[in-house]
Amino acid sequence: MSTYQPRDEAEAASVVSAAAARRERLRLVGGNTRAGLGRPAQDEATLSAAALRGITLYEPAELVIAARAGTPLAEIEERLAAGRQMLPFEPMDHRALLGSAGEPTIGGVAAGNVSGPRRIAGGAARDSLIGVRFINGRGEAVKSGGRVMKNVTGLDLVKLMAGSWGTLGFLTEVTFKVLPIPERTATLVLAGLDDARAVAAMSLALGSPFEITGAAHLPAGIDGGEARTLLRIEGFSASVEYRLGELRRLLRAFGGPALVEGDEAAALWAGVRDVRPFAAAAADGAVWRLSTAPSRGPAVAAAIAAAREARWFFDWGGGLIWVLTPASGDAGAEAVRAALRPGGGHATLVRAPDAVRAAVPVFEPLAEPLMRVSAGLKAAHDPAGLFNPGRMYAGL
Repeated sequence: MSTYQPRDEAEAASVVSAAAARRERLRLVGGNTRAGLGRPAQDEATLSAAALRGITLYEPAELVIAARAGTPLAEIEERLAAGRQMLPFEPMDHRALLGSAGEPTIGGVAAGNVSGPRRIAGGAARDSLIGVRFINGRGEAVKSGGRVMKNVTGLDLVKLMAGSWGTLGFLTEVTFKVLPIPERTATLVLAGLDDARAVAAMSLALGSPFEITGAAHLPAGIDGGEARTLLRIEGFSASVEYRLGELRRLLRAFGGPALVEGDEAAALWAGVRDVRPFAAAAADGAVWRLSTAPSRGPAVAAAIAAAREARWFFDWGGGLIWVLTPASGDAGAEAVRAALRPGGGHATLVRAPDAVRAAVPVFEPLAEPLMRVSAGLKAAHDPAGLFNPGRMYAGL
C-alpha cells in the first residue's frame, strides 16, 4: 500500500488531485494514534500529515496559535506552557486506551474534536478552533475562519471539520484560541459516594457560582480503591482559596472532602481524561463513550449493567459515561443504546476488535434526514469518496 507524505499544502493538493483521477481511496492520518477509532479502514493508500509540521503563528497577547496539521500536540503544549498558556479543552490522549504508538498531532485533535474533562467549563475543541486550511476531494486548497473570533455567515467549515474524522478533507493547518494557565489548581475529593449521591454532589457544585472546571466520579473498585468524586477549581490563588471554603460548606452533607493538589491531582485528572482505568484492565474489552443528561447518568449505567456485564465511571458531572463491556457479540451495542433511548443521548464505540467495529455502528446511528444531510456534505466536499471511506458510517 502506498503512503504519501506531502511536505507542504501545494504538494498535498497535487497528491489528492492525482488520487481523485485514479479514484484511489485514501486513509488520512497524522500521528496515527487514533487509527483504531471508527469503522475499519476501506482504503487503498495512506495520506499522512506527518511532514506538515511547525507552528506558523503564536501571538500570546492575542491568545491564538496556529500550526501545520502534523505538528505533535506535545510541541504545541510545550510552546504554550513556556508562555504560561494552554489549550482550554484539555485534549485526551488515546494511546493507552487504544494501545497505539506514535505522537498525537494538533490536526488529529481538530479532526476528532478531541476534548477532556475541562470541556464542561472551556468547551470542546471545536469551540476553540477558529481557523482551518484543508484540501478537499477535488484537490483544491480551502481556507475557512481566521485568526480572530468573529461571527460566521453561511456554512461554518471550521466547526464542520471538527469531529469529521478526516472524512471531508485533509487538514493542513489549524488555528486555536488559547487561555492562560491558572495560577493555582486544586481538587476536592469526596470519598464513598454511590453514583446517585455523586451526581447530586457534582450537580450542586456545578450549579454554584464557584466555577468548577472538572467534575468526575470513580465508583468503588474502578481503579482498585474506594469511590471518589473529584471537583476541580482553578484560577488566582486567593480566588481558589475562597471558593474551596465555600464549596466545603456547600457540600457538607456529602462528607468532608480531602484537598489534593500538585502532581497527585494532575495524575488524577490525566487518568480521567485518558480513561486509564480501562486501558489497564481488560485490554481486549469494548469501551464505549456515552453522552447524556447528567441527571440520567446513574440510571443509564444501571440499565446497561442489568443487561450486560459492565463497569463505568463518570465525567462532565455525570454527562459523560465511560463504559467497559466484554467485546463478545455486539460488544453491548444493544444494551448501551437501549439504556440511552428513554432520556436521549448518543454513544460511540471507542475500542473494540476490527470484526466488531465492522458489524456494529461505531458512531451513533443517524435518522434518515440527518443521514441525507451527511451524504450531501460528503458529496460536496469529497465527491469521489476518497477520504477515509466508511470510517464513520457505511457508504460514506
